[in-house]
Amino acid sequence: MRTATWVRGIIVTAVAFAIAAISGCAGFFDPLPNSGGGGGTGPASGVFYVLNQTTNQLAGFSFAAGASSPTAVSGSPYTVTGPLAMAISPSGDFLYVSTISGITYYTVNSVGSLTASGVALSTDAATAMQVDPTGTWLVESTGAGILAAYLLNSTTGAFVGSAATVQLPSNILKGIAISPGGSSSPYVFVAMGTGGTEVVPFSAGSTSPFGTPGRLSVKNSLGADNTVAVDPQNRLLYVGETAAASGAQSGGLRVLTISNTGVTEITTGATDAAGNAYPYSTGGSGPSSILATANNVYVGNSAVSGSSAGSITGFSLVSSGTSYTMTTVNSVSTGPLTYDIAEDSTDTYILAVNFGGSPDLSTFTFNATTAGQLDAGPTAATGIDPVGAIAIVAAP
Repeated sequence: MRTATWVRGIIVTAVAFAIAAISGCAGFFDPLPNSGGGGGTGPASGVFYVLNQTTNQLAGFSFAAGASSPTAVSGSPYTVTGPLAMAISPSGDFLYVSTISGITYYTVNSVGSLTASGVALSTDAATAMQVDPTGTWLVESTGAGILAAYLLNSTTGAFVGSAATVQLPSNILKGIAISPGGSSSPYVFVAMGTGGTEVVPFSAGSTSPFGTPGRLSVKNSLGADNTVAVDPQNRLLYVGETAAASGAQSGGLRVLTISNTGVTEITTGATDAAGNAYPYSTGGSGPSSILATANNVYVGNSAVSGSSAGSITGFSLVSSGTSYTMTTVNSVSTGPLTYDIAEDSTDTYILAVNFGGSPDLSTFTFNATTAGQLDAGPTAATGIDPVGAIAIVAAP
């Protein structure tokens, strides 16, 4: 059910460099009071990793069967100075972390614990990264509007040679999504804030993988593209854009078909199955992340008008040939400033990290009766608060 998601970081002007590392141990991370019901006991989860920017930590967790709080993996948390973003290889063997000093990586062990490579791969302070679905390239934003792709050694995880780069028309690169492996029309999609979304042809089998970029402009001149995702079959591009929908919850979900000639918006001027105007409201004013599956799309909102909490809104997708219908399933409350969401490898939990804390981590399970509907699960701290959780990835 899962698909890869982009991970974004936050550029900070000052980061505290002196921070004491906290030794990870089972039971250290106690759950916070559950604000959304449910969460007494639950099924097991896969391993997932959280970047805590305020405390300069990379933390790994999993839920044991029946647990109401996550257990830290052995050795967690790990100290990282000025973390910005992270990405995991599709094999699950390597975890890449961007910091204010550059990009480094870890080998992922069988139980989810990490071994630091001790290698600085580059000095790029990337704010968004993703490993392409073939595991061949790490694609990242280097700043100054440059998109870079580094060839990876599949055995060691290290970079091979120099980066392939392409200049984009915006200096603000907020999110990256890459077409699934084997796609007939492969692209890298880059959310560029008020600059819209860049559509970059991408050939993983070439030593110069980038083609000539094209641009998707924002729908509203006051809007900004904060996040992008691609459905697992490379049929559709999803864009989360501010000031794009009508009403107080003005965050909009845009939907575009993908072909070898680019992308085409499919529902301009239309409504969804419930009669909601397009672009579809994300249930918040600040869409921050998107998780796309074969039949559902989930949008995390860092801001919701009239509330101090963020949210996740789920949509169902029904396709008939090249015709697609979106319907809002439900919206669930998270914590303040929800920056990133992911689905664990067991397809059991949707996980959300909240930069504002209380809670740092919100979890949700799938309703047994209504397909795609989310039910609130346990909430938890991901360190000694305030941690400033900015990103989450799940091991495949």
